[in-house]
Amino acid sequence: MKISPRLRLHILFQNSLFVVLLIGIVAAVIFLTKDIDTTWDLTQSKRNTLSQASIDVLEQISEPISVTAFAAPDAEEDVRGAIQNFIAPFQRAKRDLSLTFIDPREDPVAAKDAGVRVNGELVITLSERTDNLRTLSEQEMVNLLLRLMRSSESLISTMDGHGEGKLEGVANFDLGDLGTQLRDKGFRISTVNFAVAQDVPHNTSVLVIAGPRVDLLPGEANRVKRYLEQGGNLLWLVDFDSLRGLDVVAEYLGLDLIDGVVIDPSASAQRLPASFSLASAYAEHPITDRLDSNTVFPYARRIESHEESEFYFTPLVQAAAGGWLETTGLRNASFDEDNDIAGPITVAAALERDVRDKRQRIVVIGTAKGLSNQYIGLLGNIDLGITTMSWLAGDDSLITIEPKTRIDLALELSRTKMAVIGFGFLIFLPLGLLISSGIIWWRRRRA
Repeated sequence: MKISPRLRLHILFQNSLFVVLLIGIVAAVIFLTKDIDTTWDLTQSKRNTLSQASIDVLEQISEPISVTAFAAPDAEEDVRGAIQNFIAPFQRAKRDLSLTFIDPREDPVAAKDAGVRVNGELVITLSERTDNLRTLSEQEMVNLLLRLMRSSESLISTMDGHGEGKLEGVANFDLGDLGTQLRDKGFRISTVNFAVAQDVPHNTSVLVIAGPRVDLLPGEANRVKRYLEQGGNLLWLVDFDSLRGLDVVAEYLGLDLIDGVVIDPSASAQRLPASFSLASAYAEHPITDRLDSNTVFPYARRIESHEESEFYFTPLVQAAAGGWLETTGLRNASFDEDNDIAGPITVAAALERDVRDKRQRIVVIGTAKGLSNQYIGLLGNIDLGITTMSWLAGDDSLITIEPKTRIDLALELSRTKMAVIGFGFLIFLPLGLLISSGIIWWRRRRA
């Protein structure tokens, strides 16, 4: 078909009008959306988006955060690009978080004064307090911010000398993994041995008694009681077999600690023994409000309070809704209506009262094993330990859950898969497009 000059002019006008309209629409969209900062994270575990725990921490910070990155502008490693990508989600969640780059080779004095030791190290400043971050990890960043937010370091003293679990210990029954998390969040860890010290140190924020395996002497138990009489905060992890001389403490707190082990038949669904009871209900309390994972209590005992107790009693965790408290022994355990107590059973409780113009806080958990190195990795036990200690130390606003580990941080492919992808995109796909375009051109030429 022969195209006349008039038709050619008409087609040119239509095409020009289409291009002008397309450019106008694109310009209008850019103008209307230039102030809109909306992103979509399509990764499987939302690894480019901060977890809710991290966002909660940032919302607690009213002051601006300054991040100074000591990174050389090397094109090969692109350390600065990695830092910008890491900080970007934090900046989206907190607008007054600033990022500044300094080349440590050009300003070595500033790097030395800031204590910088590696290329790519970050110096975080909050309210004139600073700390250094050497690992680009969301969890490490949040822990650093928590340390900076604490006006003073809270001292946690663990009772020692009776085979208790220690927050600095590495044995299975110790609480070393929990202690590491607490130190990362700004807590100081210490021990108190009543064979040496006459009383709990006066600057102790929380005293921890983690399942003694040897009986306390009467004088030692009375020192714990004296600490409580003075309004001290306490985390008491009580094993099921014996109170180890701390009966006077239980009596002072108004606790009814019946001997026995909680049995939970539903634990078999998690491939756990029936003596590992699963939480079935949480109380409305700062410790448990943000828990989004289940918790496990190995060989737990029942925690209840006498009606005449002067402490306000809150049953934090109830477990074994379909189980019972076994009081006659674990061998061939079965529910006995005459001796056992049907579930749910309270396995953790919080006690409060006002003493000397301050609020005294106590948490009693019916097992020391649940927060031990051996079992703290089960489900949400680590979160329970951290939130419990933050509440006991009076840091209600800093109660937070650990950011979860991202599961798709790296993509690992075999050589065969990499070859298929490489040849497909670099050779076969361009070749296919070239052939198809040639066929289309040939057909149009013949038409």
